[in-house]
Amino acid sequence: MGDKKKIVFIINPKSGVRKKKRVEKAINRFLDHGLFDKKIIYTEYPQHATEIARRESEAGADIVVAVGGDGSANEVARGLIGSRSVMGLIPVGSGNGLALYLKIPLILKFSIGIINRQRVRRIDTATFNDKMFVSIAGVGFDALVAHEFSHCRRRGFFSYLNIILRRFPKYRPGRFRISFGDISLARRAIMISFANSDQFGFNASIAPEAKINDGMLDMCIVRPVSVFSALFMANKLFLKNFDLSKNVEIYKVKNATIESTTPVYSQVDGDPMGLVNAVSVSIQPKSLSIIVP
Repeated sequence: MGDKKKIVFIINPKSGVRKKKRVEKAINRFLDHGLFDKKIIYTEYPQHATEIARRESEAGADIVVAVGGDGSANEVARGLIGSRSVMGLIPVGSGNGLALYLKIPLILKFSIGIINRQRVRRIDTATFNDKMFVSIAGVGFDALVAHEFSHCRRRGFFSYLNIILRRFPKYRPGRFRISFGDISLARRAIMISFANSDQFGFNASIAPEAKINDGMLDMCIVRPVSVFSALFMANKLFLKNFDLSKNVEIYKVKNATIESTTPVYSQVDGDPMGLVNAVSVSIQPKSLSIIVP
């Protein structure tokens, strides 16, 4: 008993989990109980997962598992930065971008099996103003979509698609000053994203060359396009060649700042962060340990 590792599952009951007990039943069935002493905790309000993760890590948890979507993963990761605890991930959210990038299966039996094997990898995280992110953060149209999606009763791909089709034709690009290293750019852009992984979720790859452990962010600037051109560009997201579009610029950066002439929507790992005029982004190399296949 003394050799068992302490593992805590933090479950967001709203992240696409229709029945709380379905996940709990799968954990009880497929977790190797010879290896772990487990605890299951449900979140009750926004940012609760961060509080739980930090508290359980300080109490000696070896592994803290986020059960939910990218927002849940972000909250748990935020509570584990700088600790000795390892993060696990059971993806049951909407887009599941981080899980798809790391090739963690979306089927409960198999994602729990990966936790049993305990293969650990150090990955980068980054900061977007004062907010930590693991996958993607940015400003502009994608952040507007994230803002509206957060108010949707129905989750899933078609809710995203409905918002995009409804809002894109009337969306006005922003004017930005972008600085990184010795370079300063002035751009009109639909959106500017900072990709630590390549994934928006739903297997939509905005930065196909992004790597989560290279100490760099892929800054993706999407210039204004017509609705007709946007349809072709959207297809490139799923073909994983979005970076080849003539309306896309991608730069490898460690730090960057963005200034906007007007307030723009912002998002961190798919969660809306409100309107901003200025953003500072910085990579945090090898700052998180996570279980991978």
